Amino acid sequence: MAISHDDFHSRTGSQVMTKSVLVTGSSRGIGKAIALRLAKEGYQVVLHCRNNQEAAEQTLAEIRTTGGDGRILRFDISDRSQSAQVLQQDIEANEAYYGVICNAGLARDAAFPALTEADWDDVIHTNLDGFYNVLHPIVMPMVRRRSPGRIITLSSVSGLMGNRGQVNYSAAKAGIIGASKALAVELAKRKITVNCVAPGLIETEMVEQVQLDEALKMIPLRRMGKAEEVAGLVSYLCSDDAAYITRQVISINGGML
Repeated sequence: MAISHDDFHSRTGSQVMTKSVLVTGSSRGIGKAIALRLAKEGYQVVLHCRNNQEAAEQTLAEIRTTGGDGRILRFDISDRSQSAQVLQQDIEANEAYYGVICNAGLARDAAFPALTEADWDDVIHTNLDGFYNVLHPIVMPMVRRRSPGRIITLSSVSGLMGNRGQVNYSAAKAGIIGASKALAVELAKRKITVNCVAPGLIETEMVEQVQLDEALKMIPLRRMGKAEEVAGLVSYLCSDDAAYITRQVISINGGML
């Protein structure tokens, strides 16, 4: 497998250990694009899915056809005990991750008066609680590596500007921004950077219900973004070149905000 110049290797004799990166929600959409891009860059990708094992296996197969490798973890990021158990077992069996991409999330859109308790709870528990549930079991093993690391969270333009019909989603995504900035301060002296990527309108299944004609009027570039473009930004933030970037929220939205 070809390894790019940015890739880190720890060597013991002739043994080479490739950096491993966990990408949550990597069976489709932005998460899949990120996983494929990181594998192309030479990282060992730890894929994650909640239910769609078949799609995750397809992503892993695509990675292997290009000479990369990885493995699949299956758990619900809104389930704290399950997340901790699966992640701790994986770290014990393999090694602490070099990087973590917190991408998994969901939306339950409706005008605020129509939001049900389940709409609110599902979005908060998955998108915001998932930040804690995924990162809490992982952070100390990353610290104990005594090497640089990368944590990248996915927020949204909705978390920056608020969006009609997304009070629950905007609340969760804004919370991720605050949590990411605070964690960045705590981990900076360990050379572990924490940054937040805030996509705008990206061509994925999540935008199928969006009124595109109206949405595109808000975007100076007059088009939706591509998942591969988000993946390119995430790949850069994982690289050695991004070692001095931390505590930042980087928008990728065609100029929407």
